[in-house]
Amino acid sequence: MSSIEELASRTSIERKGIPPIVRREAEQLLRVLPGWILADGSIEKEFHFKSYLDGLDFAYSVGKIAEEQDHHPDILIKWRRVKLTLSTHSVKGLSENDFIAAARSELKYRES
Repeated sequence: MSSIEELASRTSIERKGIPPIVRREAEQLLRVLPGWILADGSIEKEFHFKSYLDGLDFAYSVGKIAEEQDHHPDILIKWRRVKLTLSTHSVKGLSENDFIAAARSELKYRES
């Protein structure tokens, strides 16, 4: 993967029946996603904001991205922080969809 923009330009697709991404591939994809970490069958990142409302606005923007892509992260909203956790339930692990959603969320965060 050459850039976060390239990853974000992709479209999520149904992954049912496709095996999850192996750890090595996940680590390669994470190279273009600064601050994202590989957790147990998921990827996650905590974003920081100047105010609680800025975090809420970001979470809402991520929700809109999720609906467009039909791929929904777990969103934990805290005081001036928002944590996103992504995995693909239909493959019981990670798929490219998670990295696409992460890339789009990352670009949205950079706009704020």
